[in-house]
Amino acid sequence: MSIYDYSVKDITGNDVALREYRGKLVLIVNTASKCGFTPQYDGLEGLYKKYKDRGLVILGFPCNQFLQQEPGDAKEIQSFCKLNHGVTFPLFAKVDVRGEQAIPLYKYLTETAPFRGYELQKPGGKIIEEVVRKNYPDNLEGNGVKWNFTKFLISRDGQQVTRFEPTTTPEELDSIIAAAL
Repeated sequence: MSIYDYSVKDITGNDVALREYRGKLVLIVNTASKCGFTPQYDGLEGLYKKYKDRGLVILGFPCNQFLQQEPGDAKEIQSFCKLNHGVTFPLFAKVDVRGEQAIPLYKYLTETAPFRGYELQKPGGKIIEEVVRKNYPDNLEGNGVKWNFTKFLISRDGQQVTRFEPTTTPEELDSIIAAAL
């Protein structure tokens, strides 16, 4: 299995077979417009602009599962991302990324790249763990996505998946992406 075995809906409702990204370095991110990590859109767009001609693609999947921080519809999400953060990388339909309703792609990603822990050395890591513990205690267990802006980097062959928690900024991924390209 690889990400190329999945199809998803883009932000306008069209089916997209992820095999379209075969040969690309793919960064998949669950996003939200009203999250403390929302400014990461700027860094993600910066990475996309910097590396898209070398084979990077970023795929944004809006999600409303964490404190309802993505309440808008597709048109509102797309407008917000473009107007506030200049997003030009592909955005997809709002999805669930954990639990029984999670789309198959995210079930695959979380099984392939298990949760390795909160980045507690970073202030945001402690905050995420506290918020999850308070609001979603069941989410503390298992490999499911814990919060918005969890990132999955997939190698060009679609086989290797590396997981980065929300506190890993796009800027921290720059050298990792450059080395993988």
